[in-house]
Amino acid sequence: MRDYFIAPSLLSADFARLGAEAEAVLAAGADMLHLDVMDNHYVPNLTVGPLVCESLRKYGIKAPIDVHLMTKPVDRLIVDFAKAGASYISFHPEASDHLDRSLDLIHKHNCKAGLVLNPATTLDCLEYVLDKVDFILIMSVNPGFGGQQFIPSTLEKLKKARSLIQTSGKNIRLAIDGGIKTENIYSAAQAGADTFIAGSAIFTQPDYSTVISAMRQELKKVK
Repeated sequence: MRDYFIAPSLLSADFARLGAEAEAVLAAGADMLHLDVMDNHYVPNLTVGPLVCESLRKYGIKAPIDVHLMTKPVDRLIVDFAKAGASYISFHPEASDHLDRSLDLIHKHNCKAGLVLNPATTLDCLEYVLDKVDFILIMSVNPGFGGQQFIPSTLEKLKKARSLIQTSGKNIRLAIDGGIKTENIYSAAQAGADTFIAGSAIFTQPDYSTVISAMRQELKKVK
């Protein structure tokens, strides 16, 4: 059975009490935290910077923090977030002039490196950098806003990405982000995902543990 991770996206949390929200969702059974970084340039929104990541660490959060850079350029922020306590850092291939160099930079700062593929971005860019990728993040919505609806064609893309990983023989995780909820997490896992980023599906609920438990029950059905 595949090792599944559930990573709540703090974009949907209450920012007035972010430390407590992070603590609560981890206590409810989350494996890691996902931090969406938007720059109002690469995507039409503006969210958080490295100080927020650093503040979570100072608050006492020990769990892995997965930083998704929806920014352009990326290299300076890679360094800043690594120093702020990020565990995983991912970026979009369109946002870096030199994928190989940016991936190396993440590893140089002792973080796991990932590439993020938008709904219309093909898997081709992975061909020559699979040896430097620790995880692949498939977007099932167009980046920039929380609470969007899952794009069904993503399931076929997940299957192709999982096949690519299996053919490579490498230990690469496959994440999915966008519209993930209890009702579709099974389909995403069946298609090959092993890491599930969910924001509004968790943080809009009164009891985080109930929804995370329901998601894990769905994952147990995957063969």
